[in-house]
Amino acid sequence: MVMLWSLQKARPLWITNLQEDETEEMEGPQSPGQLLNPALAHSISVASCGNIFSCGAEDGKVRIFRVMGVKCEQELGFKGHTLGVSQVCFLPESYLLLTGGNDGKITLWDANSEVEKKQKSPTKRTHRKKPKRGTCTKQGGNTNASVTDEEEHGNILPKLNIEHGEKVNWLLGTKIKGHQNILVADQTSCISVYPLNEF
Repeated sequence: MVMLWSLQKARPLWITNLQEDETEEMEGPQSPGQLLNPALAHSISVASCGNIFSCGAEDGKVRIFRVMGVKCEQELGFKGHTLGVSQVCFLPESYLLLTGGNDGKITLWDANSEVEKKQKSPTKRTHRKKPKRGTCTKQGGNTNASVTDEEEHGNILPKLNIEHGEKVNWLLGTKIKGHQNILVADQTSCISVYPLNEF
């Protein structure tokens, strides 16, 4: 579950269960013996604007939410990694999102166009009880698959892919000597540094 807490009242204001959309996905045909990872939340990152956050989950999906007062709406969701998404991290002052996975990959996504598009053309979603259901085009998958609470990732395509090779335990986008870099910790005793020259 992902929760928005009121620290003054010491109780959650909003709760979403990431496994609800997974349960509906599993109702479709499955091959015998197929195992699915549950949608356990691994990492959350808040964008600099303060009202957009992302969540990386064990099911390999990245979900981006918008906080609107005491409510949250899922803006978009997409398959980010072949195994669990262990880390998500917005770069400062942008909607560029770094993700690291149990598949040993690090990916940079540009969510700016989708987040800005929805911000400029708001819908009256705050009064609905159930979120909108949509269809999702999965990467390299079935283009007609119905997926709950997810939209086509269309413009959300990877801007950078790094084959790190080890499960990513932690990552951070930061400037070192005036240049943007990615710091990565894995299961070894070393911190890896990858340059982000063009960003």
